Amino acid sequence: MNFLVTGGAGFIGSAVCRHLCANPAHRVTNLDKLTYAGNLASLRSIENAHNYRFEHADICDDRTILEVLHRDDIDIVMHLAAESHVDRSIDGPGAFIETNIVGTYRMLNSALDYWRRLPEAKKDQFRFHHVSTDEVFGDLPFESGIFTEQTPYAPSSPYSASKAASDHLVRAWHDTYGLPVVLSNCSNNYGPFHFPEKLIPLVILNALDEKPLPVYGAGANVRDWLFVEDHARALALVATRGAVGESYNVGGGSERTNLAVVEAICDSLDNKRPRSAGRRYRDLITFVTDRPGHDRRYAIDASKIERDLGWRPRESFDSGLARTVDWYLENKWWWGPIRRERYAGERLGEARKGAA
Repeated sequence: MNFLVTGGAGFIGSAVCRHLCANPAHRVTNLDKLTYAGNLASLRSIENAHNYRFEHADICDDRTILEVLHRDDIDIVMHLAAESHVDRSIDGPGAFIETNIVGTYRMLNSALDYWRRLPEAKKDQFRFHHVSTDEVFGDLPFESGIFTEQTPYAPSSPYSASKAASDHLVRAWHDTYGLPVVLSNCSNNYGPFHFPEKLIPLVILNALDEKPLPVYGAGANVRDWLFVEDHARALALVATRGAVGESYNVGGGSERTNLAVVEAICDSLDNKRPRSAGRRYRDLITFVTDRPGHDRRYAIDASKIERDLGWRPRESFDSGLARTVDWYLENKWWWGPIRRERYAGERLGEARKGAA
């Protein structure tokens, strides 16, 4: 089976490429623009694999997309390319509109043109899998509620609004033009090769540098955490076995407050890389002004993908976090250049209301 993975040099996309390439019957084309968070070093383990190829291109370049679809005889598009950091969307929403909305529109048009020209047998096999986020659903009260596939959309940030718009476009191309699509919405991912602007890698690396560990507000916001390799397995199942027109929520069943996550990282590092003079990493925790529009809680009901496709996470939060901390301790070759040259841990997303 031939896959086109957009955004395959990103955090989740690279995990998907590594997972797919482990099956020698699959051929994977990774198409990525290589913006700040795209990193081909994340694909070092498969860069010379017989069934992997990299295409440096922009998803807004519909001519190139169509050429790649035809040249590589693509059966399944897995569309992951997106701007994804909420804080950056607050500081600069324009890139999120261009990539997440316009880019998805151009991907859909290219896929539709390609699909319409396929022989009937290939037409039946083709899928356009759009990968989205639970943030499109807005937020939940601290004490109750869970996101299902039927939860109404209520995005809070420029990022989640742009992803909600792209979800709607995908459904419209299915309902209006018949394009065979599947969708998935996931909870917060973590794991190896995670760009260090996100909470877990940021805290690990700031701690190792003896820098403050920033926690928004009181750290009470709750997220459901999903190990990235579990997510990659789920995405492969949705893409290959998901029912056309359906969406699937993917979650780790591991709700934690942000403060509890930071404290768990600190405790792990206390055991694996102790500070000098008996000091604790928790002493570096610093509470900072909350970001605008910060959703209170996300929680995913993953019963549909568990029931229909037989997927379940293999990692608990504790086991996944242990693997993640170990990976960052052992792989400075990957994150060291990023911290030096691209992102050193500075605060993002401080724009206030009325100052877009």
